[in-house]
Amino acid sequence: MQQRPRLVTGALTATGTWLRSIRPERRHLRQDTIAAMPSAVSSVPDGMASAALIGVSPVIGLYSSIIGPAVGGLTSSTRMMIVRTTTAAALAAGSALATVDEEHRTSALFLLTIISGALMIVAGVARLGRYARFVSHSVMTGFLTGVAASIIFGQLSGLTGAEVSGSTNLAKAFDLVRHLGRIDPWTFVVGLLTLGILYGLQRTRFFSVSALAALILPTLLVVLAGLESVAQVQDGGEIPAGIPRPALPDLGLLSVDLVAGAAAVAVIVLVQGAGVSESSPNEGGEPSSTNRDFIAQGIANVAVGLFRGQPVGGSVSGTALNVAVGARTRWAAILSGLLLLPIVVLFSGLVGLVPEPVLAGVLIFAAIGAIKPATLKVIWRTALTSKVAMGTTFLATLFLPVAAAVGIGVALSLVMQLNQETNDLKVVELEPLPDGRFRERPAPRTLTSHQPTVLDVYGSLLYAGSKTMQARLPDPTGAEGAAVIIRLHGRTALGATFYRMMADYARQLAAHGGRLYLSGLDPQLLEQAERAGGMDLTGPVQALTATGLIGESTNRALAEARTWLVTHDADPPAPDAESGPPPEPRDGGDR
Repeated sequence: MQQRPRLVTGALTATGTWLRSIRPERRHLRQDTIAAMPSAVSSVPDGMASAALIGVSPVIGLYSSIIGPAVGGLTSSTRMMIVRTTTAAALAAGSALATVDEEHRTSALFLLTIISGALMIVAGVARLGRYARFVSHSVMTGFLTGVAASIIFGQLSGLTGAEVSGSTNLAKAFDLVRHLGRIDPWTFVVGLLTLGILYGLQRTRFFSVSALAALILPTLLVVLAGLESVAQVQDGGEIPAGIPRPALPDLGLLSVDLVAGAAAVAVIVLVQGAGVSESSPNEGGEPSSTNRDFIAQGIANVAVGLFRGQPVGGSVSGTALNVAVGARTRWAAILSGLLLLPIVVLFSGLVGLVPEPVLAGVLIFAAIGAIKPATLKVIWRTALTSKVAMGTTFLATLFLPVAAAVGIGVALSLVMQLNQETNDLKVVELEPLPDGRFRERPAPRTLTSHQPTVLDVYGSLLYAGSKTMQARLPDPTGAEGAAVIIRLHGRTALGATFYRMMADYARQLAAHGGRLYLSGLDPQLLEQAERAGGMDLTGPVQALTATGLIGESTNRALAEARTWLVTHDADPPAPDAESGPPPEPRDGGDR
């Protein structure tokens, strides 16, 4: 009965804290409003182009650019983060919907967006933010570069007005190269004009409105010159006017492929969002919460899906622009969405006049900007594993569905992590000094008879790490009555593989009259070792728990090993292969 009031009190406290965190600051409101304007303007072409990338009405991208920043800004812990459409999320959504017929694609998109948002919320509540770092920089670079290349190849037909065919965007680009005669000259001119405006204004003070200029000027050219050969957005169907009303998704469109696509979108959005959080720290040093940002992006996607939008996430370019124009609080992000609302209400009817090569040009410009030659060069100059990871993910993104490419990237990151931990594992010998300290030196290949050997291990001892350690331990064959002390101070987890490897090594030592000591064990790990079985902690293996003094348990183990070596018969009878080694007397204080 007392638990419920505590829960209510906790919920009220959390709500009060959140309300205080989102309260506008009057001293910053003017600056935030000014900063929101360029973000709102730039989201118009970006949102429209992202929707076109999925194959739905560009207005859907505008709806997402209203709801995403407003809801994401209210809930994220990274105050400068802009949650809106991203090309990577759009490409993933488009790939997931590739097999959905055109009649149901829009409705399926709304359902996919809601599912991906729900998965993000679950990830945040389950505190999975710490796992975002396991997606390696090489894998993420390969994926984003592959996404950028795929967008460029896929938009060449829209930029030139040529009809192309192919199972992948790369195949479509090759088809265009083989049939250059299909290019419509005026469409190509409009596309080149769009790119010219974007690149021409890139390094000027008009950069914040360059995307809007690239949207308006070519559109005026096509409309005023009557260039009928240039395809326009309205040619693809009726453009809805006004703002959308919330609606529940059509659950009849639910499928395994749709859920898999939503999971791919969620992974992409969350990993990108984690990168945005790191690159845009809060003013004043207040730390961001990756898990809270996961939840914020999830809530934004659920809201966007209910208002008939497409997936949104932490935007690298949008957040960078928000910071560059002087945003001070989260209200710059919120207002960037709200200011777009009147634009959509007043001018949604004009969206249909936008030429398709303009949207293709905007996407190509953004994709080229997402390719970072300096980063690619650094990775290419590092270890072979980094090259393989980047190259594999890049090729997978070009030739496979995005969901499969994301799965390969995540799996590859985990394999690389385990492989690196295994390769980094190092066994060293600790030579005892008269003052009680130890000098580190390379571990010997073999043991010395009737002598103690103290070893320390660097690296993970989970999974393959334990087998790697076993291969690098000194060979007990040929050494009689040797004692080995393995220092395990600071270990918080040891798996079944480790205990089995230690039991095997202890039996090898015991077969030659030796003994194994494990020093510095955490008390919980000692209890786990006793339950795990396979190791006789009353004879062949002696375990000493860690103390508050560094090296104390290892020195104790060394002293006990020396005492045992003095009192132990150096030439015990050979143990029978079936019965195992004879039991050893246990000294007091070993435990």
